[in-house]
Amino acid sequence: MKSMIVLAMHGVPANDFPRDELREFFELHSRIETSSGPRDPALEARHKELEARVMSWPRTPQNDPYHAASYELARALQAAGGLEVIVGFNEFCAPGVEEALAQAVEKGAGRIILVTSMLTRGGEHAERDIAQALRRARQRHPGVEMIYAWPFETDAIARFLAEHIKRFLPF
Repeated sequence: MKSMIVLAMHGVPANDFPRDELREFFELHSRIETSSGPRDPALEARHKELEARVMSWPRTPQNDPYHAASYELARALQAAGGLEVIVGFNEFCAPGVEEALAQAVEKGAGRIILVTSMLTRGGEHAERDIAQALRRARQRHPGVEMIYAWPFETDAIARFLAEHIKRFLPF
């Protein structure tokens, strides 16, 4: 069975995306999220339009260093783990996590390991958003084994950080 990794990263808007449109996008997002009454279809349509522009904005290492670093991490993970890695973003960048999972299925993966660089519990993206994307993907692809390799063990994170910190301490 072919196994693949989907690396779920956060994502950020490109720094050269038009500021007025980005401000409008966030204002609409906030209005939609906090609305207690019926939703305005025109506002939702404009929000979706802006979201599509934000996500599909061309990325370069100069306008989105996080995007570039995400793919750098994916290449290192692929080399270290020996499995093909596809990057998916939780927000602001394409492909989204669900799209990345679908890409893995299209490439013939019978087992997909979904992992995120978001290490600690308590964050809504790792606990809710990515988990929901995985649930929806499992429903669309019931014949594919999809494993969410999260949460991370607190002691393993602490050991990793302690080893990293040692590089900055005097000998």
